Amino acid sequence: MAGGDSILVLNCGSSSIKFALFTRGDRPARLMSGAATGIGGPARLRCNDGRGEPLFDAAIDAPDHGAIFGLVLERIEAIATTAPIAAVGHRVVHGGERYAVPVRVDGAVEADLRNLIPLAPLHLGINLAGIAAVRARCPALPQVACFDTAFHRTLPPVARETGLPRRYTDAGIRRYGFHGLSYESVVATLRTQEGEDAVAGRLIVAHLGSGASMTAIRAGRSLDTTMGFSALDGLLMGTRCGDLDPGVLLHLLREQGMDRAVLEKMLYTESGLLGVSAVSADMRVLLAREADLPAAALAVELFCMRVRKHLGALTAVLAGLDRLIFTGGIGEHAAAVRARISADLDYLGIVLDPERNARSARTISVDEAPVRVQVIPTDEEAVIAAHTESLLAQRGSGL
Repeated sequence: MAGGDSILVLNCGSSSIKFALFTRGDRPARLMSGAATGIGGPARLRCNDGRGEPLFDAAIDAPDHGAIFGLVLERIEAIATTAPIAAVGHRVVHGGERYAVPVRVDGAVEADLRNLIPLAPLHLGINLAGIAAVRARCPALPQVACFDTAFHRTLPPVARETGLPRRYTDAGIRRYGFHGLSYESVVATLRTQEGEDAVAGRLIVAHLGSGASMTAIRAGRSLDTTMGFSALDGLLMGTRCGDLDPGVLLHLLREQGMDRAVLEKMLYTESGLLGVSAVSADMRVLLAREADLPAAALAVELFCMRVRKHLGALTAVLAGLDRLIFTGGIGEHAAAVRARISADLDYLGIVLDPERNARSARTISVDEAPVRVQVIPTDEEAVIAAHTESLLAQRGSGL
């Protein structure tokens, strides 16, 4: 099968599995994409062809990830009959200290990644389950791991520090950064469409979705980022609180007797937009309820304030700013959120054009503004497909 005509990409998250099928070659083209969403509750499996036309859309029984992997792979195989799969590329949330580039998955790599599960307990195990599901169904099919932390391997030593005693840093407790495949996608798009000069300057990319982070980039390299040791840090997110005084955690442990499992659930799944609003983790729902629900309005305001706060901090890291780029589900589609984040930031050189912003144009700042503000869709799956194809080309048909 390694001599097949397509590359399958799997992006396994805590409540969803995204997938896409790409042609092989220097510029992989999308043949189809889809997602299984709502895992653990009312779930749905959707697939579209390369033009976005629906191929499949149905409710499914998916109490957990194990139940869904077989259904997803079965549906992909049915669609891929005319383009046999050559290899599978996976988004893997954490590569630890060792993995700075995509790698072929073998027993040793899997063992290494299992040892890293404590660094990303709610994500890495699911990533590994996707790898295991593919191996069980197609044992000879090559698989490639692409790491969300790899883009941030360029962080300078000072940006990796947590401030804890050295013995903990030596044990691997440091700032790693995440959403690296998304940042890599945005940088690649800029480089391809606008040339090397577009990425040579001082960029801040805001990946705003249910998970959210921001990164300061100079000459295409990560200099600082809002997420640190875990995916809990930095911005307010759909169900994660972001920046939090660690004294709060000590208080909850000491005064309310919270155990590790309860605390972990609260931090990962009950906080953020959902926790503040007590209604929804979905920004679209909250924007629609602002007028009649003060808690929804507060959640939106807090989200925008946190982004503005980190925007100022990252601008200081860069000693100025040339481009601000919005990406991710909220960043690409929520014009009202972009407007609030950017309001009254003319002192930083950020001035939006309301009409351009309303239609989510590629450039949404006014022409004369010192900082170019842009909306650039991210495509993590295309980045993974390109990395997988590159390894296939380097090592021949057997990867």
